Amino acid sequence: MEKFNQKSVEALLMLQKVMVASGHSKCSVTAYVREIRYICAYYPELGPELWADWHIVEYMAYLKTVHHASYSKCKMVAQSVAFFFRHVLKRPYDVPSKLYPKREFKLPHYLTKEEVLKLIESCRSPKQKAIVEAFYASGLRLAELQMLKLTDVESKSNRIKVCNGKGRKDRYTLLSKRLVETLRHYYRSQAIKPKVYLFEGSKSGQPMHSRSLQHSVVMAYKYAGLSTKEHKVHALRHSFATHLLDAGIDIHTIKELLGHSDIKTTMVYLHLQTSKRNLLVSPLDELYKPDDEISNVPKNKLLL
Repeated sequence: MEKFNQKSVEALLMLQKVMVASGHSKCSVTAYVREIRYICAYYPELGPELWADWHIVEYMAYLKTVHHASYSKCKMVAQSVAFFFRHVLKRPYDVPSKLYPKREFKLPHYLTKEEVLKLIESCRSPKQKAIVEAFYASGLRLAELQMLKLTDVESKSNRIKVCNGKGRKDRYTLLSKRLVETLRHYYRSQAIKPKVYLFEGSKSGQPMHSRSLQHSVVMAYKYAGLSTKEHKVHALRHSFATHLLDAGIDIHTIKELLGHSDIKTTMVYLHLQTSKRNLLVSPLDELYKPDDEISNVPKNKLLL
């Protein structure tokens, strides 16, 4: 069990209060407090008011050498420390970028259309099918689907309203006609009807727990024989974007549907697009193109 001195306990409570008062999301508050608590545990006899820059450097070095912390983990620690120093300790602190590793570029995990179809058809309950289809048909994040209310599904307008999404932004995304039918079947099949949220847990009027949503999707992957796929829930969001791009939808429209703040985030899906890539011919294949293909080219085109 973690042991802190009284100064650390007071500082952690103050961090929580400052973040809540300034309107930070529950997830952000939890993440920042968690990272600062870990540092407090690393220096159990040292109050935060005595932390110097080299203490943070030493802790970051520990994360990298002992725990092999990822870029995102190191960045989260750096952001938490910077906020903590400025707003709780009232001391300026700019974390040098060298304290966390250069970000690796990795392509998002996504499913082919055939895999998505297999996933949907492998669902074993109306609720599980509704959850999987909702993720894929709308491109929603986990927290967004969790907090989606019945009134946010606007069937007459063929759209879903995402309230207070990432970055505290509202937006609209697609509502599939097929998903509407799936949701209606799901709703009719429930002995206890959802009252507020589209997907509710054991407590009526309360949203289904995020882990339960994840588990439902993970089990669908298992039933479909796709359990080796990574980032299962978010892969459906990536599949939504990639398949729209393949269908010819412009990147700016996809950006708005996904709720991205920066077009650069959306442009990663250009690397996954298959419709244009399948039309490309390798220079090696051009070298060995059969003679009959060349003979079909008008003679004037063969002349230099």
